[in-house]
Amino acid sequence: MADDSGKSVAIKADGAKDEDSSSDDENSNVNIAENDKPVKTFKDLGVTEVLCEACEQLGWKTPTKIQVEAIPVALQGKDVIGLAETGSGKTGAFALPILQSLLASAQRLHTLILTPTRELAFQIAEQFEALGSSIGVKTAVIVGGIDMMSQSLVLAKKPHIVIATPGRLIDHLENTKGFSLRALKFLVMDEADRILNMDFETEVDKILKVIPRDRRTFLFSATMTKKVAKLQRAALKDPVKCAVNTKYSTVEKLQQYYVFIPSKYKDCYLVSIINELAGNSFMIFCSTCNNAQRVALLLRNLGITAIPLHGQMSQNKRLGSLNKFKSKSRSVLLATDVASRGLDIPHVDCVINYDIPTHSKDYIHRVGRTARAGRSGKSITFVTQYDVELFQRIETLIGKKLPAFPTQEEEVMMLVERVSEAQRFARIEMKEQGEKRKRPRGEEGDDTEQSSGVRKKVRGGKGT
Repeated sequence: MADDSGKSVAIKADGAKDEDSSSDDENSNVNIAENDKPVKTFKDLGVTEVLCEACEQLGWKTPTKIQVEAIPVALQGKDVIGLAETGSGKTGAFALPILQSLLASAQRLHTLILTPTRELAFQIAEQFEALGSSIGVKTAVIVGGIDMMSQSLVLAKKPHIVIATPGRLIDHLENTKGFSLRALKFLVMDEADRILNMDFETEVDKILKVIPRDRRTFLFSATMTKKVAKLQRAALKDPVKCAVNTKYSTVEKLQQYYVFIPSKYKDCYLVSIINELAGNSFMIFCSTCNNAQRVALLLRNLGITAIPLHGQMSQNKRLGSLNKFKSKSRSVLLATDVASRGLDIPHVDCVINYDIPTHSKDYIHRVGRTARAGRSGKSITFVTQYDVELFQRIETLIGKKLPAFPTQEEEVMMLVERVSEAQRFARIEMKEQGEKRKRPRGEEGDDTEQSSGVRKKVRGGKGT
């Protein structure tokens, strides 16, 4: 026991040193070159030549803080818990050690990566394919909303790396003949806190039962919750904790604001802010699928290129929305919390919390969609008369008092007439969509349990 605590102290001290040098980094590059000679490139971390070249092709010149901490530990064969803010290069921190292990001993069904959302699964797969293109890595994405039969065929080819959401993986483990994870070498849980918060606990327990005990486990999360700590005790063998950022924090280059407004004028203020910051790309977070859809229709009626992304859309539509926004053919993405984690869209200039998040930690993830990888960005949170308490909780959590975003009330009120007309059109369109949805369709069966409650609202045609 004493030995164990000694080890964690040593690592903590090491982490402290690393943080110290990173603050130097911001002040002057000369300093860091003198103080911290050993760690400058991926090669110094122990990454092999082939993968270093792959990193260079992707434009990764120097490792991020979490990569500096986690990669050497992972290459030594230890279990890792990585705690780092969003946009800090977590995927690279587990992808490189896994690919290196694959290079040393190639094996099918070598790694399982669990993610909370489908979009994140596709994004991780893209990174693995980009990093492993020169060594011929095969990946399979196993998520809901896509035909199980075609996924079974992909699994039958035994890919090296399976990236899955827990629910669909269990379906395959139970129903797909010949598919098992008995030979698994690595298990990675990305955004572990979210996997557990989405009530995937029973699925995770089932998965842990059918994979070998003798494996390596990486747990990555932006926030350390009680559930994550519990999972760590169950799934990891004396892990090394690599914490880059222990405080709940938001990136320094992010300018955060709030707007205090009456809830009935929310839409007017939204349109006014989008007009004022025209030319930027926006990600607007709503609390329900219904609201995301409604606001998207409202903005379209006002000639703003908006596109929704939420859990009631079929998987193809969700990926389509995301790609349109990524390719900049749409400037406004309206999303529910489906998109608040892990999605890396480099050019989001402004995040607007149209509905304030009920869980304060979700705020950190939402605003983490902008100001990524050293860029700057803005976030604006709408606070109505009903949200004051939630807003104060967020301020307490991040330890900052946010400034008010300057708005001209007279200008906003001039939009009332146009906006209320657009609201009326949006309600009519929502009603029509609701009628369409009532007709039975095979394709969207995957999302029915979520949509049944919303349909009733849609039929009422009431805007929130």
